[in-house]
Formats: sequence, C-alpha cells, structure tokens
Amino acid sequence: MAYDSGALDATLAAAAGDDPALMRELRGAFVESAERQLDLLKRSRCDGNWNVAAMRLKGLAASFHSDELFRAAENALQSAPGEPAAIRDIEKLLASFSA
Repeated sequence: MAYDSGALDATLAAAAGDDPALMRELRGAFVESAERQLDLLKRSRCDGNWNVAAMRLKGLAASFHSDELFRAAENALQSAPGEPAAIRDIEKLLASFSA
C-alpha cells in the first residue's frame, strides 16, 4: 500500500501556514491520535468497541483529508473485531506517516 501524502500535507500546510514547527506539531498530533485509535482497535474484543475505534479513526482521517487512512478505517468497519489484515493495513499507513 503506497502512501500519498499530498492531501494530508496540503491540509497541514493550510493550517500551519509557513510555520514548519507548527506543521511538525500538527503531524505529530495526527499520528498520535491515529495510533491511539489503532491501539483501541487492537484491544477490541466486541463489535461495539471495534466500531467506535474504527469510526474515530475514520473521522480523524476525514478531518485531515487522509484518503488512504479513511479507506483503511472503512475496511476495518466492514471487518470482524480483531481482523489481523485490517490492523496490519492501518499499522503500515501509520508507519509511513511517521517516516
């Protein structure tokens, strides 16, 4: 899964203007929040908890215009709680955001 940072970077740039420190801080906050939801997904053992974490991740992705993460979260919503493939897809994306 290739990561295209265009829309996310454009969203961050629109919010941060020409302040690189703010841009880094916003990216960090985005990644930290996404990682928190991924952790909740990993620990979910029922449909309710899984769906809440996936919906939060989907909302975060929509807010930051991250289409890849949005699709991965949508895939998680369609999957059974704890689905390893859904979790792996999100993990790969988050690793690419941090790189």
